[in-house]
Amino acid sequence: MNTQHDKKIVLITGASSGFGALGARALAAAGHTVYASMRDTLGRNAAQVQAAHEHAIQHGVDLRTLELDVQSQDSADTAIAQIMADHGRLDVLVHNAAHMVFGPAEAFTPEQYAQLYDVNVLGTQRVNRAALPQLRRQRSGLLLWVGSSSTRGGTPPFLAPYFAAKAAMDALAVSYASELARWGIETSILVPGAFTQGTNHFAHSGTPADAARAAEYAEGATRGLAQQANDGLAAAEPPDADVAEVASAMVGIVNTPAGQRPFRVHVDPSDDGAAVVNAVADRVRAEFLRRVGLGDLLQPAIS
Repeated sequence: MNTQHDKKIVLITGASSGFGALGARALAAAGHTVYASMRDTLGRNAAQVQAAHEHAIQHGVDLRTLELDVQSQDSADTAIAQIMADHGRLDVLVHNAAHMVFGPAEAFTPEQYAQLYDVNVLGTQRVNRAALPQLRRQRSGLLLWVGSSSTRGGTPPFLAPYFAAKAAMDALAVSYASELARWGIETSILVPGAFTQGTNHFAHSGTPADAARAAEYAEGATRGLAQQANDGLAAAEPPDADVAEVASAMVGIVNTPAGQRPFRVHVDPSDDGAAVVNAVADRVRAEFLRRVGLGDLLQPAIS
């Protein structure tokens, strides 16, 4: 259990299930005050709200739920205002909300791509615009972005819209890191691999709106490819792969002293190669920033 001095006020987006729910419970168990945010707390996610409440009582932890729809700026603003009213500060913002789709890239409409981008990328921007003024006033804080190994690792077919959105989110996180460093705000990017079990990520994935176009892929030269891709992903995942490792990684990052947190942490039992590619990309970024006289942006300014 952390001391009161170490206790952080943490906000996690998309915490109704999956990595978000697991991370919220793990961070609360580590002694932090955690706001597990989600949309529609009085409707479709009412059961998740009740489950979180019961978990908090049963385990004696400070786990709270909060209405936050990342597709609404008003909702993001209201959520941050509630946390500020409760505590007067916010220490950690975990960008976890995301949605996945599965199907041939061509069969998704442009509107579907835009909707997925809205959740996975623009959602982080809405919450940042709500939270960052406070973090900049504090001259402290951590942005913890939950990315995906798909942005730079092996890229199996039929996940293009999701891969594209997660790649955009990763690029945004990297750019924010250098712009926030002199404000004392730290950035860490958590990179999970393709966990096919233990979350509803794959089970609840969206499908292409253009069913006729999707059927052409199902019946033509790529007949059976979707099943091959799913089987291959499942086979690459070791039997002992545990999504709880992602939650543990969140706790490890948050509990690391400010200024010493890793820029990127991979949790990928299938080892799809993203760690190798990211290591090169992050090294090149660091070398370039130093070369142009901006090396201080690689670490937050700690007051």
